[in-house]
Amino acid sequence: MSFQAYLDNAETKTGLTPRQLVELAQAQGFGPDSKATPVVAWLKETYGLGHGHAMAVTHVITKGDRITSKHVGTSGTHRDASDRLWLDGKDSRPADW
Repeated sequence: MSFQAYLDNAETKTGLTPRQLVELAQAQGFGPDSKATPVVAWLKETYGLGHGHAMAVTHVITKGDRITSKHVGTSGTHRDASDRLWLDGKDSRPADW
């Protein structure tokens, strides 16, 4: 599953876009200096996310919308089309994103 797919599925599960989850996390005091464990625990407990989906959202909360280019343009399971993630909702993502 691509990184973007994890975020899209987290949106489906919670009804919140990744950007909204980032804003809610910031209101809880989480951000770039946060350790992953408490953020993941909060996402699991509050929104019922599984570990992989919580880790993907945690990445965005702590590191922003950029990912490593390791899987960009590959044909592997975890491939992504871009090193940039769309945070404003899967239904609003441009077709050429």
